[in-house]
Amino acid sequence: MPILHLICGLPGSGKTTLARQLENQGKGLRLSPDEWMSTLGFQLYDEGGRARVEQLQWRLAQRLLAAGNDVILENGFWSREERDSYRAVAQSLGCETRLHYLDVPVEELQRRIIARNRDAPADAAVDPNDLLAWSKMFEPPTTDELAVGHGTAPP
Repeated sequence: MPILHLICGLPGSGKTTLARQLENQGKGLRLSPDEWMSTLGFQLYDEGGRARVEQLQWRLAQRLLAAGNDVILENGFWSREERDSYRAVAQSLGCETRLHYLDVPVEELQRRIIARNRDAPADAAVDPNDLLAWSKMFEPPTTDELAVGHGTAPP
C-alpha cells in the first residue's frame, strides 16, 4: 500500500532534514515547496506562488500515489483541516498516511532560523520574529492524529 508522508511543523523545526532522511531511506519521493519556489524564482513569502506550487505538488503526489509510489510532502501542514483533507484524498486512493510531527519550542526555532539565515540568500531568509505569530496560528496534531497508523512524533 503506498504511503503519503506528511511532514508537519513550523519553519526551522527540521522538516527538510527529516524529509531528506526519509527519501534517502527509500521511503518515497520528496516534494519541497520551498525548493520549488526558489527554483522558479518566487520569494519565500509569496503566498500566491506558494499556493500554486503546493497545488501542483499535490496533483503530482496524487498521480504518484495512484501509481503505487510513496510520497513525502514537507508543506508544514499547520491546520488540522488541511491534514484531514490530505488524509482523506490519500485514503480514497487506497493509500496509508503517516504524519510526522516536529515539535520544537519557538526559542529553538528562532535560534535555528537565525543560524540558517546566515547562509541563505536574502530572498530565502525567514524573519525569526515571525515565528511567534506563526506559532499562534499553528494547530499541533492531536493525540488521535498521531495514533498508530496515523502518524509519528520523531524523538
